[in-house]
Amino acid sequence: MADLLHFEFVSPERVLFSGDVDQVDLPGIEGDMGILAGHTPLVTVLRPGIVTITRGAAREAVVVTGGFAEVGPGGLTVLAERAMARESVDAAALASEIKDAEEDVADAADETARDKLARHLEQLKALQAALGAAAPTAH
Repeated sequence: MADLLHFEFVSPERVLFSGDVDQVDLPGIEGDMGILAGHTPLVTVLRPGIVTITRGAAREAVVVTGGFAEVGPGGLTVLAERAMARESVDAAALASEIKDAEEDVADAADETARDKLARHLEQLKALQAALGAAAPTAH
């Protein structure tokens, strides 16, 4: 039997998962990464994207809007800004939110507000891109 990775997945609202898994795939700020038991210690910022949790043959996809991940001797801890099941994300609502954010950036009165709104818009677009890349293909 392969070694298991202890995984703690936390959002501001609650503990989403706590237990042993085979692998966790993360959307790191410098690229996607797979974490297995015995991984080298690291701390990374998470970009908007999909965390995939693998337990045996089961794979669970969870959308995150950002956060942090830490790998240490005790396993992997993910602190997500927001997290939701992949199936619960409404692509049309996300597209509408992007359109609204684009308008907010265009209408911003000062540079500080515009920069903050532009960063939010970038996060939304990154999330939309990650969801598009993870969408199942029709056959």
